Amino acid sequence: MSMKRPAPELDPDANPASVARAIVLRQLTNSPKSRHQLEQKLVERHIPGEVSQAVLDRFEEVKLIDDAEFALLWVRSRSQYKSMARSALKRELAERGIAPELIEDALGQITQEAEDAGAEELVRKKLRSSVDLADRDEREKYTRRWVAMLARKGYNPSSAFTVVGKVIDQALADETP
Repeated sequence: MSMKRPAPELDPDANPASVARAIVLRQLTNSPKSRHQLEQKLVERHIPGEVSQAVLDRFEEVKLIDDAEFALLWVRSRSQYKSMARSALKRELAERGIAPELIEDALGQITQEAEDAGAEELVRKKLRSSVDLADRDEREKYTRRWVAMLARKGYNPSSAFTVVGKVIDQALADETP
């Protein structure tokens, strides 16, 4: 069981701006972050608000923090490698403090066809040769599982059922001689 440690207090002798820069650089070294995520980290470390704003503004000026670029990369990565639907990506970006207009711009790179193809690929990966889709009970059981999986990835239920039905129909058509 891991307990979250309380954030250390800011050393009264330390320069708050230097501490804030070090925190931000360390955070950006691990992975790209939104400005909001970095602000939260600075709040956790008890960096004064005016100092954190000045440091974050400077990092934005030199393009080390760019929410628009972060959103584009996030959407590209999560849609390509995790096959997540636009609604889930929109929610994740909003949780990371990305502005709604930047979210919409980033989501513009995903077409409905690409989203549907990603969902079909996910279901095909789960389809095993040992599954007897000709058996109605088996087909219904796996339909529920696959629709639930797609729902967790952010796909709406009607399109999830459509995709699963399409993949099952193709699998059944491939089985018949």
